[in-house]
Amino acid sequence: MIANLAAGTDAFTSNAFLVAGDRTVLVDPGNDFDVVGAVRDRVDDLDAVVVTHTHPDHVGNLPGAADAFTVDVWGFDPEHDLVDHAIGDGDRVTLGDYDYEALHTPGHKDDHLCFYSPAAEVLFAGDLVFANGGFGRTDLEEGDRATLVRSIEYVLDAVDEDLRELHTGHGSSVTRNAYDHVELALRAATF
Repeated sequence: MIANLAAGTDAFTSNAFLVAGDRTVLVDPGNDFDVVGAVRDRVDDLDAVVVTHTHPDHVGNLPGAADAFTVDVWGFDPEHDLVDHAIGDGDRVTLGDYDYEALHTPGHKDDHLCFYSPAAEVLFAGDLVFANGGFGRTDLEEGDRATLVRSIEYVLDAVDEDLRELHTGHGSSVTRNAYDHVELALRAATF
């Protein structure tokens, strides 16, 4: 089960995905809403928190969530104050019932990761790409448009064209023709 705990929230936040199963994980706890209560409404406990990147809208709720569930936090940069353990490019992480490959995808932020499961046909894209061909900002610190384009190309090479679900850092998830939305993002970002 994948649930966006931030859906319907009127706050400056990213999406916050609860991935329940053998290893129940919160992907990006978001910011400025009661993520702990939202988790407890659905499951008894968490096994870990995983972050796609460390922009405040994705990690503002992180200290409270990590403390409430006494869990470690996994992300690309273990030097960041909020990240306990590193996930490198190509590493495998279990989210719910499936193994996901971590894809290091800078361009929006240097520590940005996407997570792809061929078995589940699911991609957690963070702020790299969005529905309908949207793509992450590159005007913030560590942003770089050419690097972002290369990261989108990397994701397109890594994921199967039968991608079933695309879960993004903002906006709606895509559950039909998800691969096409990533291709649209590449085309839009190269203009």
